[in-house]
Amino acid sequence: MPVTMTPDRFEELVGDALDLVPEQLAAAMDNVVVLVEARNPDEPDLLGLYEGVALTERTADYTGELPDRITIYRDAVLEFCEDDEQVVDEVAITVVHEIAHHFGVSEERLHELGWG
Repeated sequence: MPVTMTPDRFEELVGDALDLVPEQLAAAMDNVVVLVEARNPDEPDLLGLYEGVALTERTADYTGELPDRITIYRDAVLEFCEDDEQVVDEVAITVVHEIAHHFGVSEERLHELGWG
């Protein structure tokens, strides 16, 4: 049974997770927006998604681009978790995971580091 939580509370948790990002890393994030949506239409069980050009792959030609997107999928996270405490933890893990992709960290490396 999914955890019940208001959309506003869930967005607050995403904001709290972003506040946990060390200041130097947050300052290095460039041209990226973090969004909350109900669910990914193509992969309904996906908890988060990074879409864009990782900082490690940007060249001098990277100008005038729309922001990269980090999307956290509220309904999938709430279904994945068993209680509010787990939601708090999973939101933080998912936010960090997707930010790591923005910095060019691969899925495999994230799993090796325990952030999979």
